[in-house]
Amino acid sequence: MSGSEGLGAIGAPLPPPGPGDGPSSRREGVALRPRPRQGHPWSVLLLAGIAAGLCSAEGGGIGRPAMAQSPPAAPPAVTVSHPLEREIVEWDEYTGQFAAVEYVEVRARVSGYLTEIHFQDGQFVKKGDLLFVIDPRPFEADLQQAEANLERDKAQVVRANLDLARYSELAKKEFAPQQQLEHTRATAEGAIATVKADEAAVVQAKLNLEFTHVTAAVDGRIGSHQVSLGNLIVGGSAGALTLLATIVSLDPIYFNFDMSESDYLGYQRAVQAGLLTASRDHAVPAYVRLIDEQGWPHEGHMDFIDNRIDRSAGTIRARAVFANAGLILTPGEFGRIRVPGSEPHQAILIPDAAIVTDQSRKIVMTVSADGTVAPRVIRPGPTYEGLRIVRSGLETGDTIIINGLVRARPGAKVTPQPGKIEAEPEP
Repeated sequence: MSGSEGLGAIGAPLPPPGPGDGPSSRREGVALRPRPRQGHPWSVLLLAGIAAGLCSAEGGGIGRPAMAQSPPAAPPAVTVSHPLEREIVEWDEYTGQFAAVEYVEVRARVSGYLTEIHFQDGQFVKKGDLLFVIDPRPFEADLQQAEANLERDKAQVVRANLDLARYSELAKKEFAPQQQLEHTRATAEGAIATVKADEAAVVQAKLNLEFTHVTAAVDGRIGSHQVSLGNLIVGGSAGALTLLATIVSLDPIYFNFDMSESDYLGYQRAVQAGLLTASRDHAVPAYVRLIDEQGWPHEGHMDFIDNRIDRSAGTIRARAVFANAGLILTPGEFGRIRVPGSEPHQAILIPDAAIVTDQSRKIVMTVSADGTVAPRVIRPGPTYEGLRIVRSGLETGDTIIINGLVRARPGAKVTPQPGKIEAEPEP
């Protein structure tokens, strides 16, 4: 018998077979009592583990008390603050372009050949500085000829006066006819008129000679010369005159911009209601900055509004003037201007992060004394120093949520934590 056949249900040796135990009986006994597998009873251990888990879940485990029930969660925390109240001036901003107060196209008053250029392209020139010289020799000859004609005609006047005096004496003694006397008087008067014409010709010749030296008409920066030496200059007072150069003044300087018809109408209504100073009658302050500048470093004032609205664009032209001692502002340069849209007044300010959009309405969430959230419809205005102006819907004593709006629901409770609304003044 093998060792496996001599083991009982729990591994003990089987008793020896009796007299009536044959192979068949042994097979039947084996069939009735099958041999268990060797090793740990995994099924028993599994059942024991499940029972232990159930006992532990029901609090019947040994040495492990039942878990206590967790307390209810506190309302979500949000940051709240009262709206900020400040005395402000609302500003309107526009894009515009700088322009020179004085703009001169340098052209010659006489024709001739260009012989001299007395400036460097782009330099700053003063009024009266010599810029160009046109060949003066023909005009010097014209002046000499005019002066000679004047001297000749002055001698004719002297002779005519002598003839007039002689014929006057002869006519008194009736030695000369009256007709001859009248003829002599007319000749003398004609000679005087000729002298006056010669004097005017001399003045014109002197002017033409002076015009050969082209000078700067204003202080400013001159552009590049448009004609080189040796070219024929067409001058005069009419026709297609030759452009020699251009000069623009720099200090002070204009800033031109366009405002819409609705903005202009709003200003007019505010002036009529006494809420705004009329820029046509007063020097309303204005501030401008260039595209690479922060804040509003250049201060000036409004000095002009056009007399009509452009029908094609629906805008009206306005202008401000600024000092430009450092010559940093250049004609043709673009910039941004702001002008006052109101007189100083008290305003309520809140951050944009505190505003919720509900279709076409703007809403802020207020918190009552017991922590209940209630929505409030507001009418927002423009921004001021990083905050939004509230036209209506809020009071300074209201408490609004400025952080944590995603955790707030209308009618629900929240845990308010104090915060502070601060403006961000521009440089």
